[in-house]
Amino acid sequence: MAKILIIDDEETVCQSMSLVGKRAGHETACARTLAAGCRMAADEAFDLVFLDVRLPDGNGLEMLPRLAQAPSHPEIVIMTGYGDPAGAELAITSGAWDYIEKGSSVKDITLSLVRALEYRKQKLSLSGRQEVIALKRENIIGNSPALKACLDAVARAAVSDAGVLILGETGSGKELFARAVHQNSRRCDKPFVVVDCASLPETLVESLLFGHEKGAFTGAEKARDGLVSQAHGGTLFLDEVGELPFTAQKSFLRVLQEKRYRPVGGAREVESDFRLVAATNRNLNQMVEAGTFRGDLLFRLSTFVIELPPLRERKEDIKELARYYMDKFCEDNGLSPKGSCPEFMETLQAYSWPGNVREFINTIERTVLTAREQPVLFAQHLPTQIRVQVTQSAVNHHETAAAPPFQLSPPAQLPKLNDFRDSVYTQAEKQYLCDLMALAQNDITTACNLSGLSQSRLYALLKIHDLHRSA
Repeated sequence: MAKILIIDDEETVCQSMSLVGKRAGHETACARTLAAGCRMAADEAFDLVFLDVRLPDGNGLEMLPRLAQAPSHPEIVIMTGYGDPAGAELAITSGAWDYIEKGSSVKDITLSLVRALEYRKQKLSLSGRQEVIALKRENIIGNSPALKACLDAVARAAVSDAGVLILGETGSGKELFARAVHQNSRRCDKPFVVVDCASLPETLVESLLFGHEKGAFTGAEKARDGLVSQAHGGTLFLDEVGELPFTAQKSFLRVLQEKRYRPVGGAREVESDFRLVAATNRNLNQMVEAGTFRGDLLFRLSTFVIELPPLRERKEDIKELARYYMDKFCEDNGLSPKGSCPEFMETLQAYSWPGNVREFINTIERTVLTAREQPVLFAQHLPTQIRVQVTQSAVNHHETAAAPPFQLSPPAQLPKLNDFRDSVYTQAEKQYLCDLMALAQNDITTACNLSGLSQSRLYALLKIHDLHRSA
């Protein structure tokens, strides 16, 4: 018997879903808000969660990663009364088992429930037999849910020789994760060879990759091994693989399939047993559609795909990153360890970091060297452009919040008075609810006390205006 949690604000949905679960022989529990559901998931061990999207106090899709990290790590099925392809994609990529519409048949819902629990049983059975091995994660700092998901993917990829494709924005740490795949694989004591595809001259790409014989072309005064040969037994890392010249993609595809290649000007083929890891900040699927990247090569590259989050999506890691690199650069430069004031960390967390971790590391190094012997880092030690952007963002936010809820200048045409009154009333009511939830710090009980509304009426108004407690 499994334990199932249903998070939905509609009583009829809770009752019907409970009935489906009980008929299948399982124990069920219901929560009418996200907050209550998260508390229950934190306090009790659930195997499966049915999660509504639109709830009085938030969006279920936004809370999905947090629920997935509950102590029992339940499987999650998203339920919605509003079918949305983008929402379905977000749900699946965020780790949901399934995405179903509330109008689905009992048979379809039951099938999703049964399959999710079968998968969970198998997963738990296998995990119980596996040895716990500490993952080598040199210079990968942080423990946010988004980063942990990537490290889990590294662990799964490392135990095989299948191709790995690492996706992420510039500066997000793709090479660090490629090295982590190598360091945790059986090839860890063999070479890790980096190929910067963006810097490969198109006229010399095959020579650099596959090597050449003496006299193969003008300037080839002696035979030379290529990068593929150097990676024999180890890992070949194609950095920015989207920049690999199209003419070289066919040749490289054959090397991947056969593990054999012919050096430029060579008379015989040479073998190289390497494991391939590739990385890019480009959309390779779009490149395939545009005819600038081979689809068959993409298939070979992407047996495992690891998508790295940008730093702005894992701000929980910023304090740990800052502390690590502050200590590192102090030690590297013979300086005493430094502390920091709260505003220093707040500024780091408020900045958008378009250059991601690479920009962050450079900023911390520059800040430490700017402060030199000063024992405490203040926001004023940070580069001016960072402080300017953070300040401007705060000012823009305040101006937006202070903007009037309706247009003050007279329109070209006037609506009927009753229609206008209704429109103004609706906008004023919505603004009041926004201000109320902000003042109550998203606490429903406090909001009810402040407004004089009953809890059921407040929930109804929030739903009417499509507001959430995080609004």
